[in-house]
Amino acid sequence: RKHVLRELPFMATERCLMLGVQAGGDRQALHEVIRRHSMEVARAMAEDDAPNDLIQRIAADPAFRAAPIADVAQDLDPGHYVGRAPEQVDDFLHDVVDPLLARLPEAPPAAEVRV
Repeated sequence: RKHVLRELPFMATERCLMLGVQAGGDRQALHEVIRRHSMEVARAMAEDDAPNDLIQRIAADPAFRAAPIADVAQDLDPGHYVGRAPEQVDDFLHDVVDPLLARLPEAPPAAEVRV
């Protein structure tokens, strides 16, 4: 879980970019700002065991002053960044695993799988 929380702000940068462009920013220029901050944060995390403050850095950058990036920083729920993964797991279990288990001579009792 600690690894996910350290990496989550990197995944949220697409949302920051979208908000910055919607606020009138140039996509390429904002992408470069995010890239620069990402590199600085990754270095600090690796070398100094610093926390991941990427979203806070982006929010404080003048290039994003018109974008509501603070909202992103307050909403770093991992569930917002998994896409269709929960449904894909359910589909795989239903379409692939369940038929295989059904073919076993003495199938073990079904267990609940939580992801």
